[in-house]
Amino acid sequence: MTLLQSYKSQLEYIQPSPKFKKITDGQFEAVDFPGYTVITPPKEEESENSQFYHRLQKCQEQLIELLGKNLMIPLPSNSFHLTLADLIWESAFTNASQNNPQFEEKLRSCIAESFQELSTSTNGHQVQWQVFGIVVMTRAIGVCLVPKDGSSYQQILKLRRSIYQNPNFIALGIEQQYHLTAHVTLGYFGEIPSNLDIPNLADQISELNNQWLEVTSEILVHRGELRKFDNMIGYYRESDWPVVNL
Repeated sequence: MTLLQSYKSQLEYIQPSPKFKKITDGQFEAVDFPGYTVITPPKEEESENSQFYHRLQKCQEQLIELLGKNLMIPLPSNSFHLTLADLIWESAFTNASQNNPQFEEKLRSCIAESFQELSTSTNGHQVQWQVFGIVVMTRAIGVCLVPKDGSSYQQILKLRRSIYQNPNFIALGIEQQYHLTAHVTLGYFGEIPSNLDIPNLADQISELNNQWLEVTSEILVHRGELRKFDNMIGYYRESDWPVVNL
């Protein structure tokens, strides 16, 4: 995913993100896109990984300069985070909430159960993942991560299994998200110019990507939190919502 050829092929298929709409020239706003997720604490509430997020902010600035704000809609850096487990979003969440007034309460209860199960099996090993490079997705751009060691991989695998294999969670009818491409999103695609010079842009992204080969950039995944979102620029929680220390 971080090879030059991958950038060239993926840039052929990029699309504007439906999670944003254009309001003025060069200005986009987030549209309603509600749901729940399990993530690491967002940058604005994270003290353990300040250097990691500082580097990502620098990478985002370089990508904005390279792509321009019409092509790339930058996310607020305070919202940067690593998604540990997607849960439910948009129409699936809206429909579930309307059909079951207790849906959100039950969802929070299920995640609390899963976190409780997981907390009894933690081994005290630090969970660390590291940036592997810039990744171009269909509607977004960011950096992808790989586990630093086997134990760091296994702990995230346990977290996801504890959620997706929880019988009470399954009973809520939520589609299981078993495949994980660990990444931090830096921005979404806005307007795609018809004359986009894909070979040149791919070369420039690849050149920028080489920076990640020079210095190892790691995130300490020390905590997972259930968070709610109304759109793609803010993630919030109440003080009594479930969390798990990893």
